[in-house]
Amino acid sequence: MSVEIDWLLLLFAIGFIGSFISGMVGIGGSIIKYPMMLYIPPALGFISFTAQEVSAVSAVQVFFASLAGIFAYRKGGLINKRLVFYMGVPILIGSFVGGLGSQLLADSAINLTYAMLASFAAVMMFLPKPEVDGEDYTALTFNRWLAASAAVVVGILSGIVGAAGAFIIVPIMLVLLKIPTRVAIASSLAITFLSSIGSTGGKLLGGHMLLVPAIIMIIASIIGAPIGAKIGQRMNVKALQWLLSGLIIATVIKIWADMLN
Repeated sequence: MSVEIDWLLLLFAIGFIGSFISGMVGIGGSIIKYPMMLYIPPALGFISFTAQEVSAVSAVQVFFASLAGIFAYRKGGLINKRLVFYMGVPILIGSFVGGLGSQLLADSAINLTYAMLASFAAVMMFLPKPEVDGEDYTALTFNRWLAASAAVVVGILSGIVGAAGAFIIVPIMLVLLKIPTRVAIASSLAITFLSSIGSTGGKLLGGHMLLVPAIIMIIASIIGAPIGAKIGQRMNVKALQWLLSGLIIATVIKIWADMLN
């Protein structure tokens, strides 16, 4: 019994720490929790999760986290419905395909997909954020086909690893589509929520969902992310960004080393 309780506490700690850090530095929690779930339990003598299982648990956790974010932004008038439609529908389809198709992939292929996404996320943390001006948010124009095609690709890749892809979607909206920062952040929550529906549905049909770990992660995320976000607003998190980026890169190197051995 005590081993089982220790295992549950470890899962809660992973979920809380990952969500806390992601809340502080503004990066998707799945990118942090994926390597933690993959490597920490076996390192401490507990049963290890497969990449399939980790990605499935991540998918359902992201579903609830993005849903909570939508409620936080829904009254601000910053969620652009046209943008959500043109990116949300393609990313929903792509993430479902990625989530369902991931059951056909080896763990090494899922880890490789994570490595690519994580490397991108580590770089994105340090790119300058455009300043927000006072422009009219109700009259946005953007390249619809570019938005849709980018969303499909992001959806497939994020669906494979159970992430929502917000850390990629936001830069695409800022840099390629020229969307104002506030609108990009708010709309990305709705878009990644749709992405999480697709990836969660695909993972459920793939049969890799672990109910208890998923519930523990959801609870930990609900508690940890808001605390991290509040602390992050009051402190300089640049040092933490460097540390986190280093940890992500180290994880990527380990994944590559494991695949090459």
